[in-house]
Amino acid sequence: MTATLTLPPPASTERTKTRLLELVKRHGPQTAQDLAARLEVSIPAARRHLCDLQDQGLLESRTERPGGRGRPQHVFALTDRGEAAFPKTYSSLCVDVLRHIEALYGAGAVLEVLGARNTEIAGRLRPELPAAAPLGERVQTLVAHLTEHGFDAAAYEVNGQWHLIQHNCPNLTVARQYAQLCAAESTLYAELLGVPVARDTRIACGQGTCHYRIG
Repeated sequence: MTATLTLPPPASTERTKTRLLELVKRHGPQTAQDLAARLEVSIPAARRHLCDLQDQGLLESRTERPGGRGRPQHVFALTDRGEAAFPKTYSSLCVDVLRHIEALYGAGAVLEVLGARNTEIAGRLRPELPAAAPLGERVQTLVAHLTEHGFDAAAYEVNGQWHLIQHNCPNLTVARQYAQLCAAESTLYAELLGVPVARDTRIACGQGTCHYRIG
């Protein structure tokens, strides 16, 4: 059996897709016809790229009335994932806010703020992790929530003990400067799961993953 070699897409193709995303970001939801005209490519070519971007979860299609009136038209808009592909300054803003809180009210105030945030998050998630459910089921529900929010989480069980792994830290810039964020994270997991949670490794300390032992 002869192996099939899969070649990466041409650089020009990736540039076109990037330009499509930039156009939708700058001008808002666009029709395939509008995007094709702006890129100076055929409508079928634009649609092929748009379909690829939809498959990647970066664009979504929907029906809108231009200006709130007129005939409905099919447009393409950025998804949350597509928005996240563009540079943001949220992390630096968060660091600045925490720095000012610390300067004004002391280091303990940062932990109080993060604790209040935990209380809010726990209130939203607690109905999804009922205490009567098996621990493994609760852990997997938490993993699904974390992955949805960019932590690339996974869990496994060894000799009756659950382990939670996070392969990504979406809050890395903040966590490197404020260890309180990681401490609040451990506290939140323990509260949601109803069992002790111990952290063995931290991405913020240069290790490859955040590893938690549960129970």
